[in-house]
Amino acid sequence: MSRAADLLARKKAGGVISVAPSISVREACHVLRDRNIGALFVLEGAEYVGVFTERDLVKRVVAEGRDPETTLVRDVMTPKVIFVKPDREIDEIEAIMRQERIRHVAVAGEGGLVGIVSIGDVTAWHADEEHQKVEYLTEYLYGRA
Repeated sequence: MSRAADLLARKKAGGVISVAPSISVREACHVLRDRNIGALFVLEGAEYVGVFTERDLVKRVVAEGRDPETTLVRDVMTPKVIFVKPDREIDEIEAIMRQERIRHVAVAGEGGLVGIVSIGDVTAWHADEEHQKVEYLTEYLYGRA
């Protein structure tokens, strides 16, 4: 069965992009845009204290009429960070995301945080698996090797 480490190995960009809780939402949005990502983990000292996502931006900044220049990430981030181990199976990660109603999980190994798995990563993985099954069955049915 495929695991979180397999998903991380497929990703083009490695590592985790994090920001301090004291930066403005506007600054955080620049990072999201420049890195073409949908979530930032919020790091205070050596501790991950939250995650700031595009959803947080919409729900807690735009919809509430807050000024992104003066609003701090700490005031609008999601404080709960879900961590999984690199050997966690993808189906289990998907179940966690569904249960917690989240779109990003942090993958932490022995040396700390090693990556982020998004619901998009999980969906792409499933799509690739289904494509491989279709290819295999087509070859089987039509005798192509």
